Amino acid sequence: RWAVANAETLPFDDHSADFVTIAFGLRNVTDRQAALNEAYRVLKPGGRFLCLEFSHVQSRPLARLYDSWSFNILPVMGQMIAGDADSYRYLAESIRQFPTKEVLADMFAEAGFAQIRVRSLSAGIACIHSGWKLD
Repeated sequence: RWAVANAETLPFDDHSADFVTIAFGLRNVTDRQAALNEAYRVLKPGGRFLCLEFSHVQSRPLARLYDSWSFNILPVMGQMIAGDADSYRYLAESIRQFPTKEVLADMFAEAGFAQIRVRSLSAGIACIHSGWKLD
């Protein structure tokens, strides 16, 4: 079943889910490690967790261009289109402060996940992290 819930305190029994997913939300969780631990807790053995999230661009020239876009152009567009530049400034800041793909993979391992895979998308602008609960 699909549910919208607090990622740090999922309202599900232990070992009750085949899959757990989160997309562009882990950045906004107060205690990311707690959220990963919860995903692991609710997964059945053999279950998989998938996380799609913004990441850090690896190419230095592209990273400079991406930062310029994110911090200078995106807030202006947000103001023009949505009347809200602050939310778009927050988006850029939250991406910059989010762990690197390597650190997030380590956090998956700390939560207990195995066979952790990271797939970079759009030159690293976003990544899909996945991990399995084997026991």
